[in-house]
Amino acid sequence: MSSNSLWLQRHLHLYSIGLIIMCLGANRIGAQPTFKQERPRIVITTDPELDDNNSLIRFLLYSSDFEVEGLIYASSGYHWKGDGNGTKWYVPGREYARFGLDTCPCESWRWPKNERFIHNAVEAYAKVYPNLKAHDLDYPAPDELKSKIRYGNIQFDGDISKDSPGSDLIKSLILDDKPGQLYIAAWGGQSTIARSLKSIQEQYENSIEWENIKKKISRKVILLPSGDQDDTYAIYIKPNWPDIDYRQFQGGPNFSYGSQLGAKPEDSVYLTSSWMKENISDRGPLGALYRVWGDGKQLVKGDIMDYFGLSGYSNDQLKKMGYKVWMPVQEKGSWLGEGDDGTFMNMLGNGLRAYEKGPYGGWGGRQVSDHELKGFSFQMSDTSQQAMVSTLSSLTSQVNKSSNVYPDFFPAAQRDFAARMKWSVTSKYSDANHAPLINIEGPLNVLASPGETIRLNANVSDPDGDIVSIKWWQFQVGTYQNKVDISDGNTARAKVLIPEDAIPGQTIHVIVEAADNGSPALTSYQRIIIIVRNK
Repeated sequence: MSSNSLWLQRHLHLYSIGLIIMCLGANRIGAQPTFKQERPRIVITTDPELDDNNSLIRFLLYSSDFEVEGLIYASSGYHWKGDGNGTKWYVPGREYARFGLDTCPCESWRWPKNERFIHNAVEAYAKVYPNLKAHDLDYPAPDELKSKIRYGNIQFDGDISKDSPGSDLIKSLILDDKPGQLYIAAWGGQSTIARSLKSIQEQYENSIEWENIKKKISRKVILLPSGDQDDTYAIYIKPNWPDIDYRQFQGGPNFSYGSQLGAKPEDSVYLTSSWMKENISDRGPLGALYRVWGDGKQLVKGDIMDYFGLSGYSNDQLKKMGYKVWMPVQEKGSWLGEGDDGTFMNMLGNGLRAYEKGPYGGWGGRQVSDHELKGFSFQMSDTSQQAMVSTLSSLTSQVNKSSNVYPDFFPAAQRDFAARMKWSVTSKYSDANHAPLINIEGPLNVLASPGETIRLNANVSDPDGDIVSIKWWQFQVGTYQNKVDISDGNTARAKVLIPEDAIPGQTIHVIVEAADNGSPALTSYQRIIIIVRNK
């Protein structure tokens, strides 16, 4: 976590410029809190799946919160390009086998010709960049993002036999001496990541530097997967790099295909065609790229797995047309999916500090222990996508039951997404809404003894002058699992009674939440971690 003084030193010139402009009565530029989370270094690896495209658009709208180090095309069991030389590939248990198709061994699988969906998204971002910059000065320049795009190990599903531009970039980032951790998200298969690690192993394994390099990498690299979509984690990464932090988040909001199925009423409104049209799909260049049900698009012509762009057909009609209907048809224009959001939503600078440790939890869920996952994990190679949706839903339910009820962050996350989409088409700061600002008086980690009542003070303001409501609550992810008493929880000055049965060394996580009444209504947080000490 960066300190106030470090942040002020880094941004003093921007803050000064902002003060001058405001004094002149011009548009307000990017109001910032005096405390700001450091921007995690992150690499995105992604295959050309519909929901990956959507997750990428959301990610770019939050790129102000990151140091984006790589945007890399990857393969998976669902998408791979082939080598262009007529080489045929087959892996048992993949889609073509599960659905009884006789199309593979094949030269490629569901990979569009001249695929460039990452380039398309960054080019759309470039068109709206001036608008985004008016709302947050930390948005990276489009040319900077373009310089981070690479093609990884995309020829075949799970092939880590040779280096690629993408694996070379990841390798260089892993080996560099920049401070802080490197977060690598795998939205598709992990073969490009695995190849970068294998290349390092091949280069250094027989050298005297090897043990130190391996320890450095295990401390530095944090993997953020959307499952093991090509088995390279199970086959190579885990056996050879067992100490790398592998954060598979569960229990949080459902951003995947099928979010509509069984959604709570308070969540379902943000999945409808009317909400999507008003807030997302009609919002400028990025909205035009965003995929919704029945939008008339198809990634690969004739792909029998991809019927999402069609409208006016029933499930049975689509089956008769030859499509493999693994997800029931939804309302035209409604939510399609962003199944990879969970990998980066905990990295956001919304005050939840979820990036610090996997079990802390945030908008992307939380990292759960092996014993919580036991009996619920799945192998990509032996489950259909429809079964995967069901399995993940079941796992989320079980995780929630075993670890107290996880907060429903979905409405707040969707409203925040909608606000950033509006930023992308709004050139004046004053014409859009921005989240409240929270500053805690004192440190974010505090010591307290059993039986002690401590006061937590927050200074809350809103950059747009909106009315802000405050709520303090316990996020039951600390090592002290029981509830604590919070008084004056709807004011800026809350009191927390440390229970007598709390054991020294245990932690209690308390969140102050500030929600404004703007349009859309936005929410900010700050997490205070109470560490129990001896009396």
